Amino acid sequence: MHTKALAALLVATTALSTFPLTASADWRNDLPVFRIGLLGGENEADRLRNNDCMATALSERLGVPVEMFPAPDYAGVMQGLLAGQLDYAALGASGYAGIYLQDADAVEPIFVTKEADGSLGYIAPMYVRADSDIHSLEDMEGHSLAYADPNSTSGYIVPRFELRRAGIVEEEFFSRTGFGGGHEQAVIAVLQGQYDAGVTWASGQGDPAEGYTRGNLKRMIDNGLLDMADLRIIWESPIIPNGPIVIRQALPQEVKDIVIDYLATQHEQDIECYYNVSYGEGLGWEPVTHEFFEGIVEMRREELAGSR
Repeated sequence: MHTKALAALLVATTALSTFPLTASADWRNDLPVFRIGLLGGENEADRLRNNDCMATALSERLGVPVEMFPAPDYAGVMQGLLAGQLDYAALGASGYAGIYLQDADAVEPIFVTKEADGSLGYIAPMYVRADSDIHSLEDMEGHSLAYADPNSTSGYIVPRFELRRAGIVEEEFFSRTGFGGGHEQAVIAVLQGQYDAGVTWASGQGDPAEGYTRGNLKRMIDNGLLDMADLRIIWESPIIPNGPIVIRQALPQEVKDIVIDYLATQHEQDIECYYNVSYGEGLGWEPVTHEFFEGIVEMRREELAGSR
């Protein structure tokens, strides 16, 4: 569905906004469509294509249509979940933390991806053009940096936190910083010379020269948008908790159970769909609770306090 549909959905006031906490036999009358929010950061056509398999599978299991709403940025999906106008999304840890800090009862995390080695974390790599004379973080002094999105964990929150911890004063160290408009868009901005470097997300597994095993770089390679020979990785963050799949808390429990049961076996039953929706290779979905993200919630709280 076109991005304009998401904007219309977010401003509409409908009876679909809330549901009983307990599922009833006729919950489908109250939930005639299941609505999935797709984060910005990848072009809309690719997002819809890569998630279509999941929408089809969930529609068959739920017995109601599943519609996908690709937002232009992270905030659009966050607002849709907070307003009760989206039912499901795959978020970054910071995006989840941002929702939690506004309404702890809006959504609940249900799964994160298990990486190729079974771990539950990923990294934020900083990249430059391969023909650049920048080979390290120290070389970035006096150069420009593109963040991905203000609600991105790897594309903003964690790199800023780690830079501060390293004693780097952003306003003094870089010539300028800005937002590329998403992970994919920031890579393209660096390749086109609009910024000297950018930060994105990757599994941290496998060969960086191949885009790692999973993440934005791997997805761009798969989509024919990137040749890693054109980029150089100059810095990697410490491990970041993988972002969650979340579901709206107020949904009937039967709906949640159907979604959870599907995802629990997706890796075994439909490995191609798992690869598409999880941005690459992994070992399936690992159940999680809010406690898994408490460190990121505190990091986000600190970021918000510093911006006031």
